[in-house]
Order: sequence, then C-alpha cells, then structure tokens
Amino acid sequence: MSQTISITSIASISPLGNIPKVIWENYQSTNHCFTEHFLDHKNTLVGKLDKDSSEVIEALKHSDSKYRFLDKTVLYAMAASRKAIQNAGWTPKDIFGINIGSSRGATDLFEKHYQGYLETGKAQTLASPTTTLGNISSWVAHDLQSSGPEISHSITCSTALHALLNGVAWLRSGMADKFLVGGSEAPLTDFTIAQMRALKIYSNSIEAFPNRAFDLKKTHSGMILGEGAAVCCLEIGKKENAIAFIEGIGYATEILEHNISISAEAICFQKSMKMALENTDISEVDVIVMHAPGTKAGDLTEYKAIQKVFTSSVRPSVSGGNDLPMLTTNKWKIGHTFGASGMLSIEMGILMMQHQKFIGVPFAEEQKLRKQIRKVLVNSVGFGGNAVSVLLSL
Repeated sequence: MSQTISITSIASISPLGNIPKVIWENYQSTNHCFTEHFLDHKNTLVGKLDKDSSEVIEALKHSDSKYRFLDKTVLYAMAASRKAIQNAGWTPKDIFGINIGSSRGATDLFEKHYQGYLETGKAQTLASPTTTLGNISSWVAHDLQSSGPEISHSITCSTALHALLNGVAWLRSGMADKFLVGGSEAPLTDFTIAQMRALKIYSNSIEAFPNRAFDLKKTHSGMILGEGAAVCCLEIGKKENAIAFIEGIGYATEILEHNISISAEAICFQKSMKMALENTDISEVDVIVMHAPGTKAGDLTEYKAIQKVFTSSVRPSVSGGNDLPMLTTNKWKIGHTFGASGMLSIEMGILMMQHQKFIGVPFAEEQKLRKQIRKVLVNSVGFGGNAVSVLLSL
C-alpha cells in the first residue's frame, strides 16, 4: 500500500460483550456463547447479545423517541460507533466519513411489518423508511452529528471488510482523512433461520461444540447464526494513537456455478490473499483469522486456498512439512454474524496482537505456535464468491 492506514480504535457489541476487557476474557474461555431460543417453529441455538449488551441497546432505544422505531441493526451500529469515535478522540467538529453495511439489513422490522400487512392489509407509516438499507449509516451520522459522507451497502458476508476497503480508498484518494467503517447484523429471526435451514447448513447438533467451524473432518455442515456490530476508525498516516495498521488489502470475485458456489480451492481467496500480501514476506504472517463459517465446503475450500498460497514459499517446519501460519476463527464461539463478521474478525486479530496470545479453536488439531504475533491476515467471503483479505500489523 502506498500510504499507511492507521486503525485508531475499534468497538463492537456481540455475544462476547461490548467492553474490551470482557471481550478478551470471553475469547480466552473455551465455552461457546450459544443459547437456545424458539425460532422457525423449534428450539434453535443462536448467538444472542449478552445481558449487559442487551441492556445497552435497550437504554439507547429509549434515549430518543425517534430511536424506538429503529431496527436492531441500526441500534447495534449506533452503540458500537459511539464507543469507537470516543476511543479515537473524534468529535462532531471532525469531518469523517461513515460506511457501515449489513448483509440482511432490517430483517426483524421487515418481517414484523410484513406480518402486520398480511394481518391487516395495511402497511404502517414507518414501514418503508425504517427498513431501508441506507438507514444504518444515516442514523449513525445523525447520532454522532457528523458532517462527512454517509454510505451503506450490502455485499453479503464480506460487507464489513468491503466497508474497510472503501474507507481505505477514500483515505488514499485524499477525499477524506478519517473514516468510520464496519458492519451490523441482527439475523436472529424466524424467516432468516428458515432460509439457512432450507440451504441445509444450519446446525442441529447437541454436542459440546455445536458449531464445528474449522473442523476440517466434519461430515456435515453446522453453521449457527449470531448477531452484533463492529466498527473501526481509520485515519490516513501513521498515527501515534494507532492500535494497528493496515499493511495490505486484497479482493477478488469467483465465476459462479450457482448462487452460493465457491470453487474447490477457493480461487477468490487465493487471489485476495496474494493481493493483500504482495508487498510482504509471507513468512511474517503469524495468524490467519479465517472466514470459516462452519459449513463443510466453506471451511475446507478456504483451508485449501491457504495451503496453496502459503505452502509454496514458507519456510519448512521441523517435521519436514510446511509451516503454515496459526489458523483460527471465532464462529465456533459466537456464530456467523453475516455482514458484521469480518470486522469482528479484525477485532479478534487486533486483540491477539495486543496481548501476544493466540486464541485457537478448542477442538481443532494442535498447531505449531509462533513465538510472537507480528502480522495477522483476516479473511471474509460471502455468497457470490466476493472475498476480501486484510493484513494487519502493530
């Protein structure tokens, strides 16, 4: 990258909590965050916000009469954004852009409004404005009283990292000096769960670890949905208050065979990782936070892509094989948060670098630990085969 991009803060709200200390403590636990709720006509495991985070959202919802009618995706993004700019030291006097997206958008409100229409034959006055995808960034801008550009988008599960790419592009172009980027998702609704079950990828396991994300030997898919939002503050240049730097970005799209296809060796991931690493000695990459949603094909194809990119040129290991970076994912613990997942993975990567401690998957095969965590590569991909890879460093 021609110019250094600093991440000056990151904030999130998810099943892990909304306070960095609590989030880190939860990451070190080998317990998952799933609880059972009655969705799609049956008891279903999902990753809901923890109790403290739910109270934060409830207080925010009632802090302004206009906020009572907003979808959870908007409220989650607002809560995370408030913390992010506070930690970065931004104020309403700063001119900064906002790009926060969502894969599904206002799913909860849309389903409720549509159900009301089916029952009464009439749509409520606020049905349209409160279910528009552009709601997220515009309401965050209203809440923060910002004056820069506001952008919302949906690029399936890679939405948050596409927001980061867009923020980097604005900064490098000279059109902005600061950008708030991320994703928000609240997909824990009857119809969304039903859609995942229709694809035959939702977990019905009663095992200790019901989401087997990064279990490369699993015989069936077992994805679980989670909810939350995560955003980070980007600034051009190497800032003294930076918590991490973006060293490389990569992106690619597959040629589709069907609506949710990805090739056997995830060509899109191979291309995005190579692009993100084009100016980096890949032996310096110590950790890869995989997308790995828990589906049989998705996890394995991404792993094969990593092997293709790294085994051809990394240093040999003591055992005579190839020394891959340490691999991990957070979806076994919090579920797949769709459009927010990439930024939650960025947060995980930053925390591992800050604490110099690798957070692995408890049921995965043991990996050779690196002495230090210098650089972390974060992957994300969505329906349509649109992959993004981001290289982080301290």
